[in-house]
Amino acid sequence: MPHAPVRYVVRAANPAAHLFSVELTVESPDPAGQLLRLPAWIPGSYMIREFAKNIIRISASDARGPVALTKLDKDSWQAAPASGPLVVVYEVYAWDLSVRTAHLDQTHGFFNGTSLFLAAVGQESGPHDVTVEPPADRTCADWEVATTLPRLDGAPWGFGRFQGADYDALLDHPFELGTFTRFTFTACGVPHHVAITGRHRTDAARLSVDLTRICEAQSTLFGDRPPFDQYLFLVMAVGEGYGGLEHRDSTALICRRDDLPLQGVGEVTEGYRDFLGLCSHEYFHAWNVKRIKPRAFVPYDLRREGHTTLLWAFEGLTSYFDDVGVLRAGCIDLDGYLELLGRTATAVWRTSGRRKQSLADSSFDAWTKYYRQDENSPNAIASYYQKGALVGLALDLTMRRASGDKVGLDDLMRGLWARYGDGSGVPEDGVEALANDLAGADLTGFFDAVIRGTQDPDLANLVGDLGLKMFTRPSNGDLDRGGRAGGASKGLATPGDLGVTVVRGGDGARLKHVHDGGAAQAAGLSADDVILAIDGLKVGGNDLTARVQSYPVGAAITVHAFRRDELSTFLVKLQPRAESTVWFEVDALASAEAIARRDRWIRGRA
Repeated sequence: MPHAPVRYVVRAANPAAHLFSVELTVESPDPAGQLLRLPAWIPGSYMIREFAKNIIRISASDARGPVALTKLDKDSWQAAPASGPLVVVYEVYAWDLSVRTAHLDQTHGFFNGTSLFLAAVGQESGPHDVTVEPPADRTCADWEVATTLPRLDGAPWGFGRFQGADYDALLDHPFELGTFTRFTFTACGVPHHVAITGRHRTDAARLSVDLTRICEAQSTLFGDRPPFDQYLFLVMAVGEGYGGLEHRDSTALICRRDDLPLQGVGEVTEGYRDFLGLCSHEYFHAWNVKRIKPRAFVPYDLRREGHTTLLWAFEGLTSYFDDVGVLRAGCIDLDGYLELLGRTATAVWRTSGRRKQSLADSSFDAWTKYYRQDENSPNAIASYYQKGALVGLALDLTMRRASGDKVGLDDLMRGLWARYGDGSGVPEDGVEALANDLAGADLTGFFDAVIRGTQDPDLANLVGDLGLKMFTRPSNGDLDRGGRAGGASKGLATPGDLGVTVVRGGDGARLKHVHDGGAAQAAGLSADDVILAIDGLKVGGNDLTARVQSYPVGAAITVHAFRRDELSTFLVKLQPRAESTVWFEVDALASAEAIARRDRWIRGRA
């Protein structure tokens, strides 16, 4: 016999203290005593986050009075046997301004279900109701509610009661509470809503047009109507911030308010281009990871890590298609896309960790390495996002080359959608097997080299098929992100290099990373050292690179630096700057055949 719905009431109880209160009612608790549990991680963000640490206090009662709760481990409570419905009341501290957890103050509230909703273990398969009540705080009197969790009562965008088909559905619908800039557009016959919270001056009409184009480009790739009845972009506009988290029919985004398009500004600024890429990325995830997912995630076990070697395919290929989607939508031109591609390649080429950790291992170890980065991470790990995006381009062009330009990565994604879009899960060898089938060739060597191995994809060779050329050069300074040819260096023809990444600003130059094989590492400098002077002259975080580059390669300089509270002196012999800054250009001498292939690639055609 089915259980009655598990019911929650959420209140923004004390915005000034950042406290949500939650009342959970289990109508038919386990007669032996109901087990309650909060997830330890949220799908899409592969790190154990211990959400239960934010539960401040918790109590339970039934018709007879208080019911004892015994904490069993870090995120589980055992209730004593109850008489009739079990009511659990608890407070959750919410002060993480991110897309992963929960945040509450007098300007807005945001939460993911993984942060607020204790599971009634054993009853997860039945419906789960949520009533979100308006806050009593008068400063929040004009708040609305934005979510795609199906509504049972209340006005559109108002407080009221919502229901998920099961506990998993409940967790996959974030809520934003506050005052919004709201607008709706239609893409491929489906309404798409945007709700922006925070101070901003967004040109909503322009953003609506651009998002329509991007959503239609991504939907068309998979060849049919989007797999949802509506979609919601939740956007938090802040002073500094960037990130997104995908959900089945929505995404939570955080961005700099200056990255949103301003009225009267027609150009596509770098910030706006990045924001459109973020929207494109999270929207693509509605297919690739929310429905096409690793078999290791079927079902999600939110108590412990879910290891898979395939995150390069789910995050890396999505990172490839996010910028491609913006290009296909016409929001940027080919030169703009090539600049983004060059910046991605530069970020990868500047890390020696890519030669030590394979993409398969990077995927598997995301929980302990990628999501727990430290000062040595550039020397130790490969990014399955950035290197995965480059491998996406390389796999696309390799499949096209092997098949005589008959199939490419678009066909691979459509094939994955057809086989695994039902949520059954992609086996660990599923992507490779399908790529072989579609290309009509054995691509084992490619996968051995750049996914199971640590080789760089041979982009310089492959992009020639599209009439493009790849170049590398030394960096021109701390602010040089690559993607462009750059001018000749001013001053010395062969300036020296320290081999560090610096935290900008401050009276001293704090070293964020000390790169393998560089001059600083050879001299004994370490991350978190603060360089105060070179050859007796003061330096700071903003001028260290320029000062170093005023010396030639091979020069010996005296560096004074603090390590903790101890002043030390280092003799550093400067090395040449690495050729690790990448850019791409259209080959003016490309053949008509290559130009035609490039046009088909841009349009996603083989």
